[in-house]
Amino acid sequence: MEPNADVTGTTATLAKRVAALDDAVAAMAETRDFGKHTKLRRVLEALRRVLLQPGGAAAVRARARALEEAGVFQGTDWDTPEILIPALVGPGLHSENTDTVVIEATSELRMLAVACGDYEHPTLPAEDARVFLSQVLGANLELLFTPPSEAERTRQGRTAQLIRDLLRYLADQIGYDSILDKVVEEIWRILRQRPIQVDQVKSLITRISIYRGDPDVDLGGSSVQGLDRLISSLFGTTEACREDPGVDVFRSRLEAMDAASLQYEAAGFARAMHDTGLVSPYHAELLRYLAHESDYLLGEALGLSDVGRNCLMRYHDLVHRLIEEAVHPETAQCVYGLALLLDRGILYEPPVVPALWRQLALELSAAARERLTLVFGPQPSPEARLLAGVLSMLGQPLGVGQGDNPTCQSARALSMWAYNDPDYLLQVVVWAARDDEIVMHFEGQPVSSKESGAGLSAGLPADLDPVSSLVVPHLDRIYAEMGRRCADRPGDPHRWVNPEFHGWWASRGFRINVDVATGKLVDLDDFLRQFHASYHPSYNGGQPLIHPQPAGIAVTDSAARYVGWHAITILRTAADPEDVMRVYFYNPNNDSGQDWGDGVVVSTAGNGERFGEASLPFDQFASRLYIFHVDPREHGEPEKVPDEDVARIIGYLERSWGADRLPAGTLQAAPPQA
Repeated sequence: MEPNADVTGTTATLAKRVAALDDAVAAMAETRDFGKHTKLRRVLEALRRVLLQPGGAAAVRARARALEEAGVFQGTDWDTPEILIPALVGPGLHSENTDTVVIEATSELRMLAVACGDYEHPTLPAEDARVFLSQVLGANLELLFTPPSEAERTRQGRTAQLIRDLLRYLADQIGYDSILDKVVEEIWRILRQRPIQVDQVKSLITRISIYRGDPDVDLGGSSVQGLDRLISSLFGTTEACREDPGVDVFRSRLEAMDAASLQYEAAGFARAMHDTGLVSPYHAELLRYLAHESDYLLGEALGLSDVGRNCLMRYHDLVHRLIEEAVHPETAQCVYGLALLLDRGILYEPPVVPALWRQLALELSAAARERLTLVFGPQPSPEARLLAGVLSMLGQPLGVGQGDNPTCQSARALSMWAYNDPDYLLQVVVWAARDDEIVMHFEGQPVSSKESGAGLSAGLPADLDPVSSLVVPHLDRIYAEMGRRCADRPGDPHRWVNPEFHGWWASRGFRINVDVATGKLVDLDDFLRQFHASYHPSYNGGQPLIHPQPAGIAVTDSAARYVGWHAITILRTAADPEDVMRVYFYNPNNDSGQDWGDGVVVSTAGNGERFGEASLPFDQFASRLYIFHVDPREHGEPEKVPDEDVARIIGYLERSWGADRLPAGTLQAAPPQA
């Protein structure tokens, strides 16, 4: 059997880069102390190139002694590892200076070499190095399994992924016991948002489960129960698969069961799925088996509500075909999407059922088949992968993520269509998958993805769900082309692009608080009053939001510094359990729980959020808002918004992204809000 070409190529690339690193280190080692700085640039660049490769962290770890003795850390704080502070590692890894990131990463790999006994350091005991790394991992948990945020993508580029690969390597090498409580807590925080893409979370659970199974490791701690729930949801959900026997053995056990035992199995899988949002490959096999046995048990295995059961019975043939074609152990996660799709009742919308039959019979273009196979592998077929992705997106419209790509507009559009106009989403999928072209219209004129220029994404994304993998490149080009068609118009192009791109329900009224030409904030008082009058129940006549509305926010980091503009969807406004008025919104950035500084911390659970929603108190959300849409015929009561509410929001602006954008005389002395 010939070796895999990709693996062989990656290995050869790493070997070539490691050889260049060895040459650079040798040259530095041979240079006198006063001249070592002249060799540092070459070493740092060689280190960066190695660390970007799979296996690069291990290669640098193996050279820890040589790197230190050559003088890489000379003249820096890293030259005395015994006094380094774990809390400062995170800021170092998040630095905009690539050299700082590379030095910090190299220092952590030196710590690992010392902790594992590879390098007997003259000033640093192995146990101290291990404690140091445990504290580093505990303080940077989110980097273990969440993709880069907008801030990281903007400031660090590919280096943001380098950091994640580094920390995962460290965690795999020193173990998770010292940080397990925090890891489990973080996994549950991510899962409460119910993302479609859970491969990273599943990978982390798998790695921890292997560690958990080591008889020499006593994890203890309060996290064990939560960890066991996560592990069992994937590998040992019920008695029939408790010891993770493999799908074939599990299937043979199902065939020997009576109806009562099958119902017990079905109920167990349904509880675990709805508890965690994760689906076991065994669950997929159970569904495939029950499709030939009993619709009642099928409903039990999906954990359906009355609405879902009615849909299953009414559209029996369709649901059975969807299971037959889309549900496989490799695509098990779509089972959750199918359950939620049925519970949403969208099969009762007249166009949806025939559109799903069309999807079942769809012949993919050669390019679409190649793309899906490249990203997801050959098994099951590309058609099955795409259909599974369709089920997930229709069932979890707020679980769509943009991955590590600047395509928030396209992800938002897919989410909005799945949420609000599912038959249009199914039509767009057909165009992309069958025709390799999507044609939309801008002010009556066709816009073809095939004939449009480049979009915002530099290449084809490889970290998206199956639907997004095919559709987003087309939408990205169309969105950019719509922007180009109104580039010569005064003001912000989103005024015209958003309603044409997203759908008729995106209101034609448009408000923006930034002067496009200067970047300065303008008309703040009117902007904030109009936002209250459109979205706050106390000032819009108590009218709930009917259709999700596109909006734009100014993303800030945890120090409240401006990062960039970002597309989100306003879903609703309502009082939370503490009677605080909040804005609930969809954020396509994969993990909505972010710290935007100045006490503005986005919540994803515990404040009345539904799965997939993020939320902020109304005034905090308004402080990061820069674009929103309104119905121009609905005016509300902007004059009734209290002056102190407007001043408080402007205070948030003054302390964050608006600090250097506010015109003279606008700054308010509003105090920070807890």
